[in-house]
Amino acid sequence: MNRSQADIPKYLWDARQAAERVRRFTAGRTLDQYLQDDMLRSAVERQFQIIGEALGSVRRIDSVMASTIPDASRIIAFRNVVVHAYARIDHDLVWRVVQNDLEALIATLSSLLDQETN
Repeated sequence: MNRSQADIPKYLWDARQAAERVRRFTAGRTLDQYLQDDMLRSAVERQFQIIGEALGSVRRIDSVMASTIPDASRIIAFRNVVVHAYARIDHDLVWRVVQNDLEALIATLSSLLDQETN
């Protein structure tokens, strides 16, 4: 296993931790609360930035593994929007992702992390 390959579990762990933070930050919140709370939006966006950066690193190391993560390309693209085009963030879309896709992402990352560490 080369050094880059050895880094994959760290990136998967970072992404999962960030996704779990998003889940914790948004638990019990509504879309209206999310839209009105700039600190919450900033925290969620930062965690998605971490997820996107980590998945981008996984993709550079092992594109086959990255392709098993649903919407990895979209997550990485969203990271780029947060970093480079923050004025174009679609907050309604972010909230839908949190509500509809976050649990599946956490499960996928957990499964991949289990495979990598066993």
